[in-house]
Amino acid sequence: MSTDPDSWLEGQILLFDKPYGWTSFYLVKKVRGTIERTFHLKKLKVGHAGTLDPLATGLMIVAVGKATKRIDELQAGDKEYLATVRIGATTPGFDLEKDVDAVFPYEHVTEDMVREALRGMTGDIDQVPPLFSAKKIEGVRAYDMARRGEEQILEPKRVRIEEIELISFVSPDISLRIKCSRGTYIRSIARDLGIALGSGGHLTQLRRTKSGEYSVEDAQVFEDFQKILS
Repeated sequence: MSTDPDSWLEGQILLFDKPYGWTSFYLVKKVRGTIERTFHLKKLKVGHAGTLDPLATGLMIVAVGKATKRIDELQAGDKEYLATVRIGATTPGFDLEKDVDAVFPYEHVTEDMVREALRGMTGDIDQVPPLFSAKKIEGVRAYDMARRGEEQILEPKRVRIEEIELISFVSPDISLRIKCSRGTYIRSIARDLGIALGSGGHLTQLRRTKSGEYSVEDAQVFEDFQKILS
């Protein structure tokens, strides 16, 4: 990693393994602060290519300096995730951020049913984003409206699900590997899978493993990055 301050201004691409509980914005803020303090820089441009929810972990691409001009390019590639869906219950945001709001029977669900449902969820689909999401409605984030109790119906968005592989089914938990296009909400896949199985579903674990040509196997944790620069 470069110790030349000018190299950071000229542009660097960094790969991080985002920890559970951190927002994408918080990771970017920590990276920017560490570089600015170490190299005595001010107002350094730092951005990320592809948001991860606070309760998700895994690959985040962080662009520094002039490399921020490449963010659209960097986030355009397909993504790969490891996800765990729990059937039998739903939550308002389709994940663990909010408490369960409804329960459903799930004892009837078999592995064959799961495989059949997943076969119907690949290809180009019109996906309805979660209400608790960063999707904008007339310039306002959907999650801000949802937290104010404003009911909204989000328009479906065309996404592509390249692959969904069933890793395991230990009722009520379904573990999946998902390869999909940019803009796909894995939380919405959890909701839709629950419906397809005649039950409910929400996401309990999510980890991004790939984004375009980049892999989490090549990523660093923030603490190691901090030690290297200190």
